[in-house]
Amino acid sequence: MPDRHGILLVVSGPSGSGKTTLCRRIANERETHYSISCTTRPPRPGEENGRDYHFLPPEEFTRRVEAGDFLEHACVHGNHYGTLRSEVIGYLEKGMDVVMDIDVQGAAQVRACADPMIAGSLVDLFVMPPDEVELHARLSGRGTDSAEVIALRMHNALEEMSHWSEYSFRLLSGTQEEDYFRFKSLLIGERLRVSRLLPCTSSSASPDRSPPTRPLISPRNWSRPATRSTW
Repeated sequence: MPDRHGILLVVSGPSGSGKTTLCRRIANERETHYSISCTTRPPRPGEENGRDYHFLPPEEFTRRVEAGDFLEHACVHGNHYGTLRSEVIGYLEKGMDVVMDIDVQGAAQVRACADPMIAGSLVDLFVMPPDEVELHARLSGRGTDSAEVIALRMHNALEEMSHWSEYSFRLLSGTQEEDYFRFKSLLIGERLRVSRLLPCTSSSASPDRSPPTRPLISPRNWSRPATRSTW
């Protein structure tokens, strides 16, 4: 049985901010489960179905929306994206942390979710590029998009960045190592929250009464030992 609730780390930011690199790295280190989104856009060179995205035909995506399968979904750059509830809830219930790389529309839907598991697990972060010049350089450096697509992404990026104050945390991008240190530090800090701890149950507890809970050390019940311990 897990000793705490899983953390749902929702990460947003414009294309080129480095958010996907952060999410992938922390998942590759087995620190979290990386939630794979569904999308109707075609795969880019090197992308694989089930690893990078679940690539769905538009009609199947629509069917899943109508069935209520998505925790969040949105239309971005003319394509539809969404996160399946099954990609998130099951892991949180097992005490596993989940990282979601989603846009501002999707993040707003997650924040508005009435599910107590989602609400109690949520930590949201917005990753900002250093400045507009660096953002344009990062988008142009990919070499996979036309000038028109880059211009559209820049326009959308500026609009997305206007929403950063809606998030609980903001990370202003620097070097990759600096960004990752701050990113991982946020996750570690959230794991230490007392509110995430689950009560420790006893298998010997009788069915007609509540099981005992694990005593927590607090300033009220902390006491100095009678004899000095040797460390």
